[in-house]
Amino acid sequence: MSKFLQIHPDDNVVVCLEALNAGDKITLSDGREITAKEEIPAGHKIAIKDLSSNDNVIKYGYAIGHATEDISIGRWVHTHDIKTNLEGILEYKYEPDKADIDRKISQMGTKKASFKGFVRKNGKVGIRNEVWIIPTVGCVNNIATSLAKEANAYIKGSVDEVVAFTHNYGCSQTGDDQEHTRVILSDLINHPNAGGVLVLGLGCENSNIDVLKPYIGNVDESRVKFLVCQKSDDEMEDGINLLKEIIEATSTDEREEVDASKLIIGLKCGGSDGFSGITANPLVGRISDRIIECGGTSILTEVPEMFGAETILMNRCKDEATFTDTVNMINGFKEYFTKQGEPIYENPSPGNKAGGITTLEDKSLGCTQKSGDYPVMNVMEYGERTDTTGLNLLCAPGNDLCAATALASAGAQIVLFTTGRGTPFACPVPTMKIASNNTIADKKSNWIDFRAGQILEGKTFDELTDDLFEKILRTASGEKLKSEEAGFHDMAIWKRGVTL
Repeated sequence: MSKFLQIHPDDNVVVCLEALNAGDKITLSDGREITAKEEIPAGHKIAIKDLSSNDNVIKYGYAIGHATEDISIGRWVHTHDIKTNLEGILEYKYEPDKADIDRKISQMGTKKASFKGFVRKNGKVGIRNEVWIIPTVGCVNNIATSLAKEANAYIKGSVDEVVAFTHNYGCSQTGDDQEHTRVILSDLINHPNAGGVLVLGLGCENSNIDVLKPYIGNVDESRVKFLVCQKSDDEMEDGINLLKEIIEATSTDEREEVDASKLIIGLKCGGSDGFSGITANPLVGRISDRIIECGGTSILTEVPEMFGAETILMNRCKDEATFTDTVNMINGFKEYFTKQGEPIYENPSPGNKAGGITTLEDKSLGCTQKSGDYPVMNVMEYGERTDTTGLNLLCAPGNDLCAATALASAGAQIVLFTTGRGTPFACPVPTMKIASNNTIADKKSNWIDFRAGQILEGKTFDELTDDLFEKILRTASGEKLKSEEAGFHDMAIWKRGVTL
């Protein structure tokens, strides 16, 4: 294995694939020999050209910031000698390669694949047949959890599990926060991975069941039941009886062969490191392309982790209207930051930095590679459900639980989650952990589902794309992921405003 990777020929830094000690040498493709002048951790950057103070540091072929001091060849390039170039609200110009966009659109839906899923009455397809308990308010969280624990003794047939999705909201919220809670909850109640749902209310909350029902819409009354705890003499007894009815209605559902065009995948990264942008994220980008070529849908979110790479996405927009929607999403999120008195570059996290990511541009240029190469077909507001095949952009924050929940509420049946540091969490839908390096995959084998670090050991992207795509189809057909085996299920709603 090489000791380094130069991602783009214009880069003036390379990524160390293994730790270098002072005096260690690397030989570039042009024959130049570079001597490390200090210890440089794996995943971090070493200068291969002399940089003057204020010169741009180039990685992925783009500026990831500027030098804050003179940096000589062989120096470690990181937070101590580089600073972001990011600014506030910007004006953007739509500069697409129209011929390439048209060519890519013509390739969408040209390939075939299938999986075994649960076809619902509305035509949506689930990859799980779970029974979900959705509380309308955090006050009944413990009741929801107790009901799920007891009801799992009654599951039968094709029902996978009874799961309670607890959250803190549904009351004491104002404005958009209250609206977003109602939309997210209704999205989950209508999610095809849920064969049936018990909507559990308290009775006096702002987002009580009667308020929530118009958001939910028409339901199959044998599969979606409602319980108001304040109106029940014994909410545990009544809840279990309703869950038994839901289990009975869903237990005879059967998997059937379904075209892969019905797949919707969410794209997310967290606990990223210096390898994420060169292994796991570009691998997931190839998976996004493969799904789209099969007529399916992918959704990219984490808007703050598009800052610095947003023009790449903007110029891939299918038309000027989609470009304008993308601009509004990016600048709207920047306004959200500045209204709260926060700088737009308040990222990456300490773990990201320890793993080799220096600036938000550095993180974003790696992060957006999960989107692959196909055009942006649609831009969604937070809580919106997609009905557009191809690549979608979704407005949501970078926070892992909030963003992954938003992907599920947008309709994703599975989330592909790349990580270099490791994380055990899951979201309302199966959450596949894809490790950027083999060290974390070996250490946390109980968390990690797929090893993208094999790329560093000589496996090709083509080989791993085939392997990962087959694993996704198996997962969609019922194969459990590590977080599912552990019984992990999480959700989080994005809070932006005042709590009363």
